Parts: sequence; structure tokens; C-alpha cells
Amino acid sequence: MPMAPWVQHIRRGIARFRAAGLNLLLPPRCAACDADLAGGDRGLHLCAACLAVLGPRSWPCCRRCGAAAAAESDPPERCGLCQITPLKFDAAIPLGGYQNELRGVVLRMKRPAHDSLSAAMGRLLAALREEQFAQLNLDLVVPVPMYWMRLARRGTNSPEILSQCLGQHLGVPVRRVLSRRRNTLPQADLSPRDRFRNVRGAFCVRKGRRLGGRRILLVDDILTTGATCSEAARVLKEAGAELVAAAVIARAQGPNTT
Repeated sequence: MPMAPWVQHIRRGIARFRAAGLNLLLPPRCAACDADLAGGDRGLHLCAACLAVLGPRSWPCCRRCGAAAAAESDPPERCGLCQITPLKFDAAIPLGGYQNELRGVVLRMKRPAHDSLSAAMGRLLAALREEQFAQLNLDLVVPVPMYWMRLARRGTNSPEILSQCLGQHLGVPVRRVLSRRRNTLPQADLSPRDRFRNVRGAFCVRKGRRLGGRRILLVDDILTTGATCSEAARVLKEAGAELVAAAVIARAQGPNTT
């Protein structure tokens, strides 16, 4: 059953109250550039200059795969890219394109020293795309998992941090529903077709998790071909999920990706 709106409202209020109390004890600095914050960051922990370049109020894109669309036209339900790609998720909600400052932020988020930046970007994504998330009538927020050996080497998994921030802001519970059963090759080194082959069978739903009829927000830091999110969505739907939408900080297209 979908969560009642008043429950989501109370959870969002509690999260914001806790954040306000912490700020009184530890006056925040910008998580992206370390500048002093003057109190106008709306609890995002990003200064005005960084907000201007990292948080586009709107980013026209294909509603299905999140690929950039022409600003002067209504966003398409499906674009040429997702019409020829077997994507299993139902929608994609990116903050922006994988380029310039946003590209640099995503790369920094992959290191544990920048976990606070991951949290700030999660809050920014939740705030700027809140209306789109609300339309999905979500039941769960689920991070894309990392294989345990890779997690041990890297020391952080930004999708988990993003998920916590999204869940708190939206008033939707976060659950580690998925497990990564094997270590896959780095997607950046593979062709688009090989990326889908690489992640095939890489995920499974944890034992005892009941997903029948659930509407799930699947969270990752970047979406390029969509192979990882598509495979994770396939597994979630086979377990009974009604809808799976992908939320990412950046949508990459073209050869200049990692």
C-alpha cells in the first residue's frame, strides 16, 4: 500500500528539524567548494555559486531514459535512444548532464573524502525534482549495490548516500533490497552492447524481501547506456515490483563518458 501523504509530510519535517539543529552546532560550509555558507542554501549545504552551476531548475529530457531533449519542445515519452535499447526501468529522473562541473562532482563522489558532497547532491536532486518524484507515488527507495570487494577498496558507495537523502526528503523508506552477486568489469571500459552483457545476472533480490506491487525508486550516481539500472530493474520487476524509476545525478551521452 502506498504511504499516506501525511506520513511523508511528518517524516520530511523531522528530517529538516534534525538538520537545522546540527547546523546550529556546526555551521556548514559548501560541500562542493568549501565556501562559508551565509544561511541561504536552504539546507542543501551548497553555496549560491555552486547551486547555479550544479542544479538546473529544469533539464529537458526523455521521460523514459533521461537523455537530453530540445529545450523548446515538450519532453518526449520515448526518444530515439530508448526506442532501440531494451531498457527495463519505466522512467529516469536525472539532475543534469554529465559534463562540466556536474561531471567533476560525480567523479569526486566516488571517493569517501567527499561523502558530504554526495549527501548535498542527494538533497539537491530531491529538492529540484520533487514534483517528478511525487508523481511516481513511490513505496521504496533502493540504492544500486556495489560488490563487496569493490566497496572495500573504494570505501564508499555514493548511491547509498544519495538514497538516504532522497528517502528522508521524500518521506519514503530506504531499503537495501538488492545484492550484487558477482564482481563485474568496469562499465567504462566496455562497448554499449558489452555493458548489458557484463551486468546480466549480476543482481539478485535479498531473501525475504517482498516487492509485490511496490513502486520503487532505483538510485545510482550516473546513467550512461542504462545497462546497470536496466538489469537491476529487471530483477526487481521479476520479484513483483509494479514500477521501477531510475534517479541519477547525471545522464551521460556520447563518447566523453566514464
